[in-house]
Amino acid sequence: MDIRQLKYFIAVANTRNFTRASEQLHIAQPPLSRQIQLLEQELGVQLLLRNSRPLRLTEAGRVFYEQALQITNRLDQLKSTTQQIGLNQRQTLSIGFVASTLYGGLPALVRKLRQHYPDLDIQLVELTSMQQITALKSGRIDIGFGRIRSNDAAVTRIVLREERLVLALPPSSPLAAEACQLSLKAVHGQKLIVYPKEPRPSFADHILSLLRDQSIRPSEIHEVREIQTALGLVAAESGLCLIPASARLRSDLHYRLIEDQRATSPIILTHRINDNAWFIDAIKRLATDVYAEHPSWLGTEHNPSPRE
Repeated sequence: MDIRQLKYFIAVANTRNFTRASEQLHIAQPPLSRQIQLLEQELGVQLLLRNSRPLRLTEAGRVFYEQALQITNRLDQLKSTTQQIGLNQRQTLSIGFVASTLYGGLPALVRKLRQHYPDLDIQLVELTSMQQITALKSGRIDIGFGRIRSNDAAVTRIVLREERLVLALPPSSPLAAEACQLSLKAVHGQKLIVYPKEPRPSFADHILSLLRDQSIRPSEIHEVREIQTALGLVAAESGLCLIPASARLRSDLHYRLIEDQRATSPIILTHRINDNAWFIDAIKRLATDVYAEHPSWLGTEHNPSPRE
C-alpha cells in the first residue's frame, strides 16, 4: 500500500465514479481500477460496491476513506510545515468556530494568540460544530470552537466553559416584567424560535432536547438559519428564543436567566486525537487567562465552570 493508492481511492470515493475519478487524476480508467483492486486484495476486504450507480462504499470502505483522508492531509501538512520552517515562513493556524463564540471569549483569545505569537498566521473559518469535526479530520482546520458534543473517536473535545442560557423576550411579554430568574418551564405553551435551521444536529437540537427532558412543549417551533434572525423575530413579537448568556445582541429585548443549573450551552475546544501540536496547550493556557480576567460578558452567575 502506498500514498498514491490512498489518493486514488479518495478520488473514487469522492466522485463515486471511476470515469470521473480517472479524469480528475489525469490517468486512464483501467490502471485506476487495477490499483483499487490491488488495494482491496492487500487488505482482504471489499471497499466498494461496484454494482450500484453511483458507486457506494462498504462499511470497511467508509472507515478506510476517513483514515485515508487523515493520512493524506497530515502528509500535506507535514510537507507544508517543513517547507515553511526551511524557508523561514510563518506557520498557519486554522481555527474553526461557531458564530456565537464571537460574542464570548474567542475574539479575546485570538488577540492574545496574536500578541504572544506574532509570527503565527491565524485563519478563522466559520463552521457549525458538526462541520468542524469533518474539517478537523480532513485537515482543513487545526482546532475548533463549537457548542455541540461529538462522540467521534478521531477527535478530542475539551469543555472550556458551561455557559448559562437566557430567554430572550420582547418588552411586551408578561415574562419580561419578571425581575427574577425564570424556570425553563416558562417556555411551555409559548411560541419558540430556534436556530440554526440546518445543518443538523445543531444548537437547535440541544435546546429542543433540554425541553423534551422536562416534557416542556412549546405551542409552536419556528426554525431559522442564524441567531440574528432569531432575535429579530423576537423583537417583532413572533416568539421567544433561548440563547447563550453572552449572545445578548439586541438592546431592545429583555433577557432573563434560566434558573435551572443544567440549562447551559458548553463552549468546546476540539482537536484531532493524539495531536501534540504546541498550539493546543498554548490555547488552553490563554483561554484560562481570558476567563481569569473576568471580562464584561463573563459573569459567574451566567457562566459557571464545568463540573468535574
